[in-house]
Amino acid sequence: MRERHRTDELMDDPAISAAEHDHALAGLARLNAWSRSHRLLWPMIERNARAANAAGRALHVIDVATGSGDAPIALAQRAQRAGLRIQWTLVDNSAHALAVAASRARDAGVDVETIVADLIAQPLPCEGDLVTCSLFLHHCEREGAVRVLRHMAAAARVAVGVTDLDRTHRGLLLAWLGSRVLSRSRVVHFDAIASVRAAWTPGEIQQIAEEAGLHAPRIERCWPARWTLWWKR
Repeated sequence: MRERHRTDELMDDPAISAAEHDHALAGLARLNAWSRSHRLLWPMIERNARAANAAGRALHVIDVATGSGDAPIALAQRAQRAGLRIQWTLVDNSAHALAVAASRARDAGVDVETIVADLIAQPLPCEGDLVTCSLFLHHCEREGAVRVLRHMAAAARVAVGVTDLDRTHRGLLLAWLGSRVLSRSRVVHFDAIASVRAAWTPGEIQQIAEEAGLHAPRIERCWPARWTLWWKR
């Protein structure tokens, strides 16, 4: 696919109304549920949770740029079904998004802590075993993406896990179709396409990770038009 093109997404507009923001968050939640992106982070979380639980403690997972918390809530429910003890901390720079995430977590029977923080501007104010991030790095310019990964690594005692969009023609088609089938939000329709055009390819994210100090990360392409990155300390 052609070169990366990042444009400001409508959901990132500070002037967006709470009602339109909530409408878009609901649409994105349906898209995320359909694509089941959270499953890409599960294997590493499960392995580390079993090891931590065997040692008599809960695994602490920090999910950054969490938005409305779709991924960590789905993962927390899966962990509950598996009988795993995991402590969840959700971080985002939007207090409104975190309020939505906290409400959804309560409705799902999941305990979470929420922290308002700008991951690009400053290091995380907490540490955890695993620090994860879903579908955020495509929002960042290169320097911002380097800072996010560097701050995640600094806060991770064990590993960093990231999943995001892959900039491909197939991804663009899936974004167009999925956003229109699963949401009536104009914000979702615009942002879904803009997200794919702004996405990093696996080769690009490899270079960004190395620049951030995450040497020899494991990066894999995954369906549907996604990639995952895992880096162990």
